[in-house]
Amino acid sequence: MAKTAAALHILVKEEAQANDLLAQLAKGANFQELAKKHSTCPSGRNGGDLGEFRQGQMVPAFDKAVFTCPLITPFGPVKTAFGYHIIKVLYRN
Repeated sequence: MAKTAAALHILVKEEAQANDLLAQLAKGANFQELAKKHSTCPSGRNGGDLGEFRQGQMVPAFDKAVFTCPLITPFGPVKTAFGYHIIKVLYRN
């Protein structure tokens, strides 16, 4: 089982906005550009890059999604106390 992962994410307050962003991504929009423009997380200014982190380091719903969703394909929305996340997992080790 994977113990570390690297991911990008876009955090927004509303589920409808998260679904709209997912639709834009499905049509070929650039993940990092959308993160810079829309994410409310400080990582947004870096294209949503969260770097590498250990399993169990993030809030449970986010952590579960990162360690089970498909690689590279934008996934979500995932609801946490922070809002709605669109997640793109780059790799898992």
